[in-house]
Amino acid sequence: MKSADFNRIRHRLPGVTRRDFMKFCSAMAAAMALPVEISPKIAHALTSPGRPPVIWLHGSECTGCSMSLLRTDHPSIENLIFDLISLDYHETLESGAGKQAEESLHRAIEENYGKFVLVIEGAIPTKDGGIYCRIAGRNFVDIVKEVGEKAGSIIAIGSCAVWGGVAAAKPNPTGCVGVRDVLPDKQVIAIPGCPSNPYNLLSTITYYLTFNKLPALDRQNRPKFIFSRLLHDHCERRPHFDAGRFARQFGDEGHRKGYCLYYLGCKGPITHANCSTLQFGDAGSGCWPVAIGHPCFGCAEEGVGFAMPQFTTSPVMNVTPAATHAPINVERGQGVSPGSAALLAGVAGAAIGAGAVFTAKIGDGKQKEKQGHEDQKA
Repeated sequence: MKSADFNRIRHRLPGVTRRDFMKFCSAMAAAMALPVEISPKIAHALTSPGRPPVIWLHGSECTGCSMSLLRTDHPSIENLIFDLISLDYHETLESGAGKQAEESLHRAIEENYGKFVLVIEGAIPTKDGGIYCRIAGRNFVDIVKEVGEKAGSIIAIGSCAVWGGVAAAKPNPTGCVGVRDVLPDKQVIAIPGCPSNPYNLLSTITYYLTFNKLPALDRQNRPKFIFSRLLHDHCERRPHFDAGRFARQFGDEGHRKGYCLYYLGCKGPITHANCSTLQFGDAGSGCWPVAIGHPCFGCAEEGVGFAMPQFTTSPVMNVTPAATHAPINVERGQGVSPGSAALLAGVAGAAIGAGAVFTAKIGDGKQKEKQGHEDQKA
């Protein structure tokens, strides 16, 4: 990256050195599973004079994804919205209100017709014409249709916006759906999670800026660099799973020792996400549910989060363990770095025999639980 490029925005990044900025670009490259050599190209894209215009709409939700965004540290929220992107409209962060806010929305649409990035947070009620979510006297479903038709690209952030999330949980009295159901003819990038990690959104936008195209998407339109692997495959407790060491109850010896939480209802074996490596809140390692002793809820996987009972066991998609030996003792409170986790998760699973042994242990465990229930009835 040329010094002149960084000098153009130095006055807007107080306390940030060129070295720190390049570290950030390298981190973004790693997050997108790109070689570190691409960092200068990311830096050039982020320092270019034209910032991508972003319009952010809210439907039926708790504003958790926006709250998560406010807690970003590299870059901070002010650097993000004033220097890297142009956040032209956001109902929660908007300084204006009422008519003033609505005028800024329409102005942003007109000035950036076909170019702006539309971010939608929250589910969209459709029952009774969508009257259960109204903004400025209009049903939200109608606003999404109008603005969506004029957007350059569309991102559904959070599980509510992707498929309806908690707002669409049975019996779904307001008929909530995801953005894709309201805009079936548009390509909607899906970044689920409850809340979605803000760096997943930032890295997706950064990819778009750097290469002027969308990242590779899976069948559900989720960026592959985020959602291509199961949480189970790069979980810090996976060695315990492979060795058959499980917590059976909250607070028992296995739970205190940090054993696998599968029998407590962990949905990691069927949930595609990067929570265990990216983690949350810029609070350092160990800041995600499994690290603090609670099973994964599966909030980022459609048909799992807000659908399956929280503490029931889930199917296991990848039984075969990694080719490395599972350690006997694992210190708790020490998280796995993203690089280490990616390296470990990338090792090919070849121990078929060990997988069969583990399957037998699963069966033995369920048989013991069944026997325990029968003994209690007796």
